[in-house]
Amino acid sequence: MADFVVLATADWDHPLWTNKQHTALSFVDAGHRVLYVESLGIRPPRIGGADRTRILRRLRRMLQLPCRRSDNLWVWSPPVIPGSHSGVGMFINRFLLRFGLYVSIRLLKFQQPILWTYNPLTNLYLDLSLFSASVYHCVDRIQEQPGMPQQLIQVNEQRLSSQVDVVFTTSPELEVTHRRWNPEVFLFGNVADHSHFSRAREELICPEPLLQFSRPRLVFMGAIDAYKLDLELLFKLACRNSQWSIVLIGPVGECDPSTDVTSLKACPNVHFVGPQAYEILPSWLAHSDVALLPLQINGYTRNMFPMKFFEYLSSGLPVVATRIPALEAHDDVAWLCPPCVDEFERSIHAALVGDGPSLPQRLARSQTQTYQTRSEAMLEILQHRGLLAGKV
Repeated sequence: MADFVVLATADWDHPLWTNKQHTALSFVDAGHRVLYVESLGIRPPRIGGADRTRILRRLRRMLQLPCRRSDNLWVWSPPVIPGSHSGVGMFINRFLLRFGLYVSIRLLKFQQPILWTYNPLTNLYLDLSLFSASVYHCVDRIQEQPGMPQQLIQVNEQRLSSQVDVVFTTSPELEVTHRRWNPEVFLFGNVADHSHFSRAREELICPEPLLQFSRPRLVFMGAIDAYKLDLELLFKLACRNSQWSIVLIGPVGECDPSTDVTSLKACPNVHFVGPQAYEILPSWLAHSDVALLPLQINGYTRNMFPMKFFEYLSSGLPVVATRIPALEAHDDVAWLCPPCVDEFERSIHAALVGDGPSLPQRLARSQTQTYQTRSEAMLEILQHRGLLAGKV
């Protein structure tokens, strides 16, 4: 059994779960112990509802000891100043995080903990030599998100990658980039909670709001942000195909406050239903007809692997997505298109009549892409390199 300190860039209770929470749970399921450290706040907080709510929630919890969420899983909110990476603020943050971790690790009686970090600024805060091993799990090019300190992240991510024992990346582009700094780089694409999303193929009750929208229903679920979604493409699809109901599940503008969905909201066949509980997402997918991933092509999306890709496949829905590098290896189980309305339109029409990859093909692929199998493979790499020696 190993002890992991997971330094995340997402709060545990965030409604849109990411790699961080799922990976932590997969370690626990494998018999390990995990201290999940919530986001330190890479970018400065914005004046707005989402950040204000997050800050108030964090203030209530930041002086608390690690909270036990399940057997062998604890969550800790570090008392740091978000977005403060220099001067007195950085000095205070470094002290608070190091002291808090010292207390937490001893309180939980962790032995020779392994650091598993998602934060590219980790070495601004922590001395990696204090851990028995260190892993950087790079899941996106976070510096391309709006409001991020790009130069600071670029410099420190390179330093972090060169210092950790192993780097795991989720896209081929990230693998190439990080291999320049560390030879121990391994590619593991994003995966899905297959057992959860495969429930969409059961007899589930249709969510009440969805009953109001006629079929065919084209669904997107996730953060609705202009820096990665092609909102203009969606608008053109809606205008040219009034018979389609386009259902968008998720928060608008959470990472990109400049996101403007005015034109989409003016379309009678486009429906914003807001965030939905993770537990009922399979019900929304069960009563939809095609799953959409209409992405822009830019520095962020070229380096990303959309988590929802295998969630969609696990549900059994046909997937129509923008062709980005990370999805190229799976073009046999989905419709991959350039960010062009004509191509998307043709692919959606084909998917609706049952052309393209079959349901057995889609399910066969998704069944191999789970958090359990991915975590087992990543931990096996650590074991092979002696980083889990005496811990399993």
